[in-house]
Amino acid sequence: MSKWHFITDGFVKNNPTFVLVLGMCPTLATTTSALNGLEMGLATMFVLVLSNIVISLVAPMVPDKVRIPVYITVIATFVTVLQLLMQAFTPAAYETLGLFIPLIVVNCIVLGRAEGFANKHSVGESALDGIGVGIGFTVSLTVIGIVREILGSGSLFGWKFIPGDGILAFVMAPGAFLVLGYLMVLFNKYLAKK
Repeated sequence: MSKWHFITDGFVKNNPTFVLVLGMCPTLATTTSALNGLEMGLATMFVLVLSNIVISLVAPMVPDKVRIPVYITVIATFVTVLQLLMQAFTPAAYETLGLFIPLIVVNCIVLGRAEGFANKHSVGESALDGIGVGIGFTVSLTVIGIVREILGSGSLFGWKFIPGDGILAFVMAPGAFLVLGYLMVLFNKYLAKK
């Protein structure tokens, strides 16, 4: 069997946002624009891939009683590295995402992939799984951000192309739930046809 399925499963069949409904806090809170969704998705993917690799390496040596604390420590280490890199190289993105960067430590997508996949598979398979799930999460957040930004602000990636103010509800919490719900329905209808 091809290693490609590790990536495609994370992107389609195990899509964290539209299929598994995981990581809803950053999904709903950070997708007020396409750029915010893209940045949050990439930040999560960075932590996901690196933590999957390390957890795959250390899992055979970790006793069951301390497995989860060890995984959280590994994830927290990569989140700290991510925070420092973002503060140094992308301070605007770091300021925009704010509190949601440290919350990646307890994101159920990252911990769930560590517990459900990385500790049972090889380093290469775990890296591919992290890439696939990370791409799925990033694309999901970006698409939600695109829809919310177009409807709420009349712009895309900050470029204003529709005059006026847009529909304010779409950049607020109710718009996040509406867009997420409709996109989940469309995505799952697509999967049902396959």
